[in-house]
Amino acid sequence: MRAAPTILHLDMDAFFAAAEQASKPSLRGKPVIVGGLGPRGVVATASYEARRFGARSAMPMAQARRLCPNGAYLVPRFGFYRSISEQVMELLGRLSPLVEPLSLDEAFVDLEAGGVAWDAQSAREAGQRLREDIRAVTGLTGSVGLAGSKMLAKIASEEAKPDGLLLIEPGTERALLAPMPVRTLPGVGPATGEHLRRAGMTTVADLAEAGEDELVRLLGKAHGASLHRMALGLDDRPVVAERDTKSVSVEDTFDVDLHDRVRVMNEVGRLADRCVQRLRASGHSGRTIVLKVRRYDFSTLTRSETLRGPTDDPAVVREAAGRLLDSVDTTGGVRLLGVGVSGLADFTQEDLFAQAAGEREAVEEAAVEEETAPAAPEQAEAADPAERRWVAGHDVRHREFGPGWVQGSGVGRVTVRFETPTATVPGRVRTFRVDDPDLEPSEPLPLVAGPGDAETETETGAGAGEAGGAEGQVSSSSPASRPKSRSGPGSGSGAAMSRP
Repeated sequence: MRAAPTILHLDMDAFFAAAEQASKPSLRGKPVIVGGLGPRGVVATASYEARRFGARSAMPMAQARRLCPNGAYLVPRFGFYRSISEQVMELLGRLSPLVEPLSLDEAFVDLEAGGVAWDAQSAREAGQRLREDIRAVTGLTGSVGLAGSKMLAKIASEEAKPDGLLLIEPGTERALLAPMPVRTLPGVGPATGEHLRRAGMTTVADLAEAGEDELVRLLGKAHGASLHRMALGLDDRPVVAERDTKSVSVEDTFDVDLHDRVRVMNEVGRLADRCVQRLRASGHSGRTIVLKVRRYDFSTLTRSETLRGPTDDPAVVREAAGRLLDSVDTTGGVRLLGVGVSGLADFTQEDLFAQAAGEREAVEEAAVEEETAPAAPEQAEAADPAERRWVAGHDVRHREFGPGWVQGSGVGRVTVRFETPTATVPGRVRTFRVDDPDLEPSEPLPLVAGPGDAETETETGAGAGEAGGAEGQVSSSSPASRPKSRSGPGSGSGAAMSRP
């Protein structure tokens, strides 16, 4: 335990939802829920406005829609969030060489190692400067906790939310922790919390008074002893700049249970390819292939196979995942599939490639034929716009109206709100046919205007009631005035947009 509060914990406020609100003026101050929009989707992040209605992270999306029917429901833009996270992590790196990222929106920083803080006053000043820098660079807010340990710094940032700073003075830890519920402590989940409640322990003070022996009896030696130390406010874990990745995995939940064995096999192959992409992006290879199958009755089966050495060959991972699938009965239906790789290393075992030599040679021959064959004119062009899936919340650009984002799509039409992050008022809504050649997917715009950026829009007008699609309906507010659209026939039909 440190004698000065020089460990900082940063947690961005409702990160995904806040980023969407910052990039979409019409959603500022409105309930926004980001996550999977299918019938089995789960909430990734809910804005603070949505939380007032009871929407929470990890909640089934169907439940969130019942609690907050007029919210804006958007599909995550992880590339966009990652770019903002990189800006934030760069600011943290200026404070100290010891930065321990926990996720895209959360990290520990050792201020003492960076020489920017040595007592409570200097730590508070460093935390305040960080919050100001984050707002200036990203336009978003983050909450900062400062304490003499990682556990307390994280608790402090949670207490400071939203957009606040809390410093826990060394020596006050036990008094602060005592009235808090046991779930406040790391490692106390719903099951452990219920177990402790049945034993008559509901607050951190109860754990401290129970003593180590009693907690060890209830929870086991390692967990019980660790929990007792935390209840006393003791945590000597250092900030670690680089945390070893233990595994890489991907999984998908399907809107409708899969019964076709061929379809299930194809999905496993697709997941294996995605998993290898992440594996390579992280600079790793792996020895153990893991298959996860959740069946129609919610029973979850996990199968694994350990190879002779680490690999990052997609064909090898596909073949191993296929063999694992052969040992699983999927006749009743499959609602979720996942493929992962563990036992990571930073090198590959070349002789493993022979396991997939035949398949790889066939792929290479097909690639050579494709490269040498003359490309047809229509093949050189972009995919048919009618085949595109216009995802709620994602960015688009129209040849006449400029940048915007998809409010919803369905029945052959897509509704777009044309606005930019730097606009001071909501933008105009227009509806187009999904095959409109003037409408294209686009990259996100910066949240903060740089030198030379265009003037922001200030003119208001009508159009909030224009039609939206069935998929991913979102709320609208009074939009800004823009030139009228040359939308296709029937552009005014479809489900009406709901209002908060």
